[in-house]
Amino acid sequence: MTGTELQNLLEESGAILNGHFLLTSGRHSNRYIEKFRVLEKPDTLDKVCKEMAAPYQDKNVQIILGAAIGGILIAGGVGRHLGVKHIFSERVNSKMELRRGFDLPESIRVLIVEDIITTGGSVFELVELAKKCKAEIVGVVNLVERSATPIDFGVPSTPLLNLPSESWDEEDCPLCRDNIPFTQRGRTGK
Repeated sequence: MTGTELQNLLEESGAILNGHFLLTSGRHSNRYIEKFRVLEKPDTLDKVCKEMAAPYQDKNVQIILGAAIGGILIAGGVGRHLGVKHIFSERVNSKMELRRGFDLPESIRVLIVEDIITTGGSVFELVELAKKCKAEIVGVVNLVERSATPIDFGVPSTPLLNLPSESWDEEDCPLCRDNIPFTQRGRTGK
């Protein structure tokens, strides 16, 4: 699946929305990607996870790490295509933690998966969590990167689609200045 094919899939499924959105990062944007319009369908979920796994087939990945909630489906799908266990982190008191008996043993080769990246905040937290456990990070793979410039996580990073989207801090948001109300989507509530 090429980036163009993924963008077409996102558009056809109604996943790309226009309006005034408060993103999980806290930034405001005029575009939102509702990834669940793609991930809710077993065939498209399988296709994107297969594509996300492909660059890592020969990298000796031993475990997949995603973040709740969006990363759970992707972690499971990528893990299935690589034939390895998948786990996820959860936020506890605003901090990423492994719960439910999940762990990253020292030196295990971990692939971090993410859905949509705007600022990379969640990925930076997952990288820090993996480093704290002394795991070896093979790379980061994600569905869509919204940032206009690549984000350096200190490890190899592979987005399936680069779809630069404008976003602003609240005080610089032209949509707020124009009194355009928020569209009721666009954040996980963290």
